[in-house]
Amino acid sequence: MHLDDDAVPVDVALADPAGVDIDVLILPTPEHEDPPRVGVLPDAVTARLRDAVASRAFTGKAGSVFSTPVDDPGWRPRRILLAGIGKRDVSTADDLRRAATAAALAARDGKLRRVGLLLPGIRSGAEEARAAAEGLLLAAYHTGSHKTEADALPVSFERFVVLSGDADASGLIAPAAARGAVLGACSNLARALANEPGNLMTPSIFADLAADIGRSAGLAVDVLDEAQIEALGMRLLLGVGRGSVERPRVVVLRYEPAHPRDGVLLALVGKGVTFDAGGISLKGSDGMFRMKNDMSGGAAVVAAMKAMTSLAPDIRVVGIVPLVENMPGGRALKPGDVVRSADGKTVEILDTDAEGRLILADALWYARTLGATHLVDVATLTGAIGVALGRTTTGLFGAPAWWTDLVGRTAAEAGDRTWLMPLFDDYRDQLRSDIADLTNVGGRPAGSITAAMFLKEFTGGLPWAHLDIASTAWAEEARPHQPKGPTGVAVRTLALLAETAGEWR
Repeated sequence: MHLDDDAVPVDVALADPAGVDIDVLILPTPEHEDPPRVGVLPDAVTARLRDAVASRAFTGKAGSVFSTPVDDPGWRPRRILLAGIGKRDVSTADDLRRAATAAALAARDGKLRRVGLLLPGIRSGAEEARAAAEGLLLAAYHTGSHKTEADALPVSFERFVVLSGDADASGLIAPAAARGAVLGACSNLARALANEPGNLMTPSIFADLAADIGRSAGLAVDVLDEAQIEALGMRLLLGVGRGSVERPRVVVLRYEPAHPRDGVLLALVGKGVTFDAGGISLKGSDGMFRMKNDMSGGAAVVAAMKAMTSLAPDIRVVGIVPLVENMPGGRALKPGDVVRSADGKTVEILDTDAEGRLILADALWYARTLGATHLVDVATLTGAIGVALGRTTTGLFGAPAWWTDLVGRTAAEAGDRTWLMPLFDDYRDQLRSDIADLTNVGGRPAGSITAAMFLKEFTGGLPWAHLDIASTAWAEEARPHQPKGPTGVAVRTLALLAETAGEWR
């Protein structure tokens, strides 16, 4: 697995675009507006662009693109590419991010390797520069990492350039673009991890990769093996892994700033089921191959922790990834089994395919033992969240309200759409067991909510947020800004959340 394939340099230029060493210049353009004026754009090009808007060959709607050649020898870019960002008065940084990705993907299809984007100047230069850089980098990822025929692979980008005509903002644009490049590249890292097949991404392989990524980034790394996990009493995690010949692991990544804020430790916990067959409660074969990405939450945590060393927040952060395979072996958990969790609660296992919450329960407990003051977990946890919210929105759960509000606002800034779901006490009744403290499932009604209620039992009353990414971690259909495949959802949210510590309680 090659983890640095998408490491495309991102530069910043305040120069006339005509002289910038790029193959194509992207012009983000609002809906039903003429393209922005760019230096001394050749008259023939200007006429074609205006004709495209007038004839509605280009509308400016989100996702729309229009390309035309530049045949003037005084221009280094060979093409101009319009990218729609929607209506000016409601367009957001996320619209620009998506437009940058869609346009860069179109450029890649045209075998254009050096891509520039001129900031539209609709909002702050720093906000636009970060979003643009993220969007360009997101286009560098492709899913065909195991293809061997050269003509089946897309061209590789050589360079991205963020251009601005605002000289007053020059001091803000370069660092913002650099931050965006980090977040885009780390999102691609999570996508690459999530896309790996189960035979090449076992718990031990994932643990070794995560350790290498963490150490290379300057993080402190611990990898707990099966004996250490057992000594800690993490029996829920061990139980899920018992049916597989692949032994469990727990990866712990620590970010320690030079001068940390006192009394704060953010714990990011990511579900790491490297393949989920459902255990004894075996899944149907239709679509089971997709269960290679049941470790997308863990991938998001590893990638976000890598980003920490570049973003340099002033708080301590620990990333915890419990890693298992959930298989139907002779030693696997059985429906009806009772298992004691690491924090002492007993759980009646009614469905072995509800395994993610079991490993997260022990991992949340472990985060508390490490001194966590604030918790966020991210997991491909329930099919029920897709029934509730579809495939475009992540379910957000947690308590108290100020914490979930902050996580939700951070996600919106990051371009990860979330929706707050309820956690009324009544839902806890669905987890009552006749034999143990609680069951691991609460029936079909409110399935994503009862899963979150189960996790809440193991948070120790700390500020906690749960991101259910089961319906957003993988794009089933291609969209202009998102090819079919892993999305890297939640990486930017987790990375940026650490920078909001001034608002924490």
